[in-house]
Amino acid sequence: MACQPSMTRNKKKPSFARALRAVRLARGVPQEAFHPVSGRTYVSALERGVKQPTISKVEALAGVLDVHPVTLLLLGYCPTLNLAEARSLLTCVEAEVLALGPLGEG
Repeated sequence: MACQPSMTRNKKKPSFARALRAVRLARGVPQEAFHPVSGRTYVSALERGVKQPTISKVEALAGVLDVHPVTLLLLGYCPTLNLAEARSLLTCVEAEVLALGPLGEG
């Protein structure tokens, strides 16, 4: 059975936009700091949910923010962006990965 992200009372959907903005603000990084990897207008569009990044772009954005790319994705699936929610989701993902057994060994 797949992990089901816990939904809050306000039923927020997964949002990379919300996660990117929250991490950027928590790190005190202005949108202009993304210039080496993206333009300010692109970052703004990502934060508004108008655009969705590729996995390589998530990696580049995470590098500017000095976080692991999975951190941005994880927080995108945590509607309230809190630690308990993140831990619960990580525990579920860990169980799924373990249940898959050995991968890429063949």
